[in-house]
Amino acid sequence: MTYAEVHQRSLSDREAYWAEQAALVDWQQPFTRVCDNDNPPFTKWFTGGTTNLCHNAVDRHMATRPDAPALIFVSTETGQERVYSFSELHAEVQCMAASLLALGVKQGDRVLVYLPMIPEAAFAMLACARIGAIHSVVFGGFASVSLASRIDDAEPVVVISADAGSRSGKVVAYKPLLDEAIRLAAHKPKAVLMVDRGLSAFERVPGRDADYATLREQHRATVVPCTWVDSTHPSYTLYTSGTTGKPKGVQRDTGGYAVALAASMKQIFMGQPGETFFSTSDVGWVVGHSYIVYGPLIAGMATIMYEGLPTRGMDGQPDAAIWWSLVERYKVTAMFSAPTAVRVLKKQDPAALKKYDLSSLRALFLAGEPLDEPTARWISDALGRPIIDNYWQTESGWPILTVANGIEPRASKFGSPGVPMPGYDVKLVDEATGEELKGANQKGVLVIEGPLPPGFMQTVWRDDARFVKTYWQSVPGRQVYSTFDWGIRDEDGYFFILGRTDDVINVAGHRLGTREIEESISSHPAVAEVAVVGVADNLKGQVAMAFVVLRDAAFAADANDALKLEGDIMKVVDTQLGAVARPARVRFVNSLPKTRSGKLLRRALQAVCEGRDPGDLTTIEDPTALLQIKALFTPA
Repeated sequence: MTYAEVHQRSLSDREAYWAEQAALVDWQQPFTRVCDNDNPPFTKWFTGGTTNLCHNAVDRHMATRPDAPALIFVSTETGQERVYSFSELHAEVQCMAASLLALGVKQGDRVLVYLPMIPEAAFAMLACARIGAIHSVVFGGFASVSLASRIDDAEPVVVISADAGSRSGKVVAYKPLLDEAIRLAAHKPKAVLMVDRGLSAFERVPGRDADYATLREQHRATVVPCTWVDSTHPSYTLYTSGTTGKPKGVQRDTGGYAVALAASMKQIFMGQPGETFFSTSDVGWVVGHSYIVYGPLIAGMATIMYEGLPTRGMDGQPDAAIWWSLVERYKVTAMFSAPTAVRVLKKQDPAALKKYDLSSLRALFLAGEPLDEPTARWISDALGRPIIDNYWQTESGWPILTVANGIEPRASKFGSPGVPMPGYDVKLVDEATGEELKGANQKGVLVIEGPLPPGFMQTVWRDDARFVKTYWQSVPGRQVYSTFDWGIRDEDGYFFILGRTDDVINVAGHRLGTREIEESISSHPAVAEVAVVGVADNLKGQVAMAFVVLRDAAFAADANDALKLEGDIMKVVDTQLGAVARPARVRFVNSLPKTRSGKLLRRALQAVCEGRDPGDLTTIEDPTALLQIKALFTPA
């Protein structure tokens, strides 16, 4: 069948289509109903059925291919490398599961995971799934106040943590952050399970802190069978940004998620048992959940868990080819990264991309933020491999827009993440009227008609009202899921994402997406990265302010050169978008303020430009980036 036929069938005959996809995973008890949408927007998938994520990711492969590689751990921070077979992974997960049971964790209890990118993070997630507990992974190194708010919302029985993580050779002590978070939190976990990496000395709290190495040794021979749970049983919660200070826990089910991941591994990533998948994300983010831990393992693939930077080798020295050395060594067939990482590589010696044999790699998938066309073309030319953009959210759990070459080979378009995946009824609507925009190249809000496909969030943890109000009541006169992203669709049905609906600049009555201006500026050959924000202006309401990281900082070393380059960049915008989109200023900076997941802190940038408090910056990767920008707007 063609892509168009498959997509149409997934919407018009959901029951039959998703029943077929459900055959890709094991069920202990068959489901009695495929899609229960009796209480929209709270859709339930595969009701009546029981299954287990850990069984589907580990046990069923261990039974037939025990010695096949499953988890490949590589740390360029500590110089460690270890390959776990399915049988070894099975043993480690049982040790972790037995340890959690010994600490009093029961089915339905929450376990908060606060770990760096180490194997124990995967063991912990899979162990929770094995015993029917609900894991809540918080990005390692998160500040105490933010961690405390998540502890209070999830109310975990146990927190699993480590002495420290490491980034760019610098040790980040986790235990003091965790201890302070627990002190601040109203909810006090019964136990803290500590993984001691030997990176940072720490104090144990008597009666609360348990040593994982000790419990692991005690439970080496303990058999922990999988707990078969209802398809609708929550598998995990994962916190994502919201418009209020209260954490927003995305709640995911079990059966629908397993089916969605199994289908996506086949249709989008074309993964086969015995192959290797490499995602450069972190388990603290949704990509790490779906495509480091669960997705590849459900597909029977080996998955690489990488701790380190894209430009740092096993010896701790600069090495822009480290990722590609892993592709060659482990015969990676599909790789998943973020545009931010590619822009980092863009500033390195291009020879690094030709240093290793990449013949096993079928495609590089990119997501997490819009992929601009110049960056896409650069990495495509450099690698000589297909670059496949994809668009999704923490809420969706798997790609909403991309190309499914596993269904039908289809060309990618630079600048576009692609077309809707099976199960997604994607539309563009007018933000003011809710009217559907059916014509080509009409700008609207990207929405999804219900019922949402398997794998999508069930609700906001313990807050159904917030789920409905946030996602389903923002479009006038319609109950549709809003992505809060602007988009357009071309004549071929490909979507282009123009940025968040709250990232729109209103310049003298002209509404401009920051994404459009960034795309234009990125096309200048001197530009490596760019962020555009709207800044309040007494005359025009708002003006665009651009912050640019150059491929070669020497370009702007001299004030006269910087002024000329600023003028050249403005001319590019004039030519491509018109004078109305021209930034008021182009500021050259060494780096842009981002979260540790690579997302630009646009609101903080805007606040600094307007002389306001930038707010909570505990998740910022490099505080000096914002300090440099702040200095630009501070009177001498």
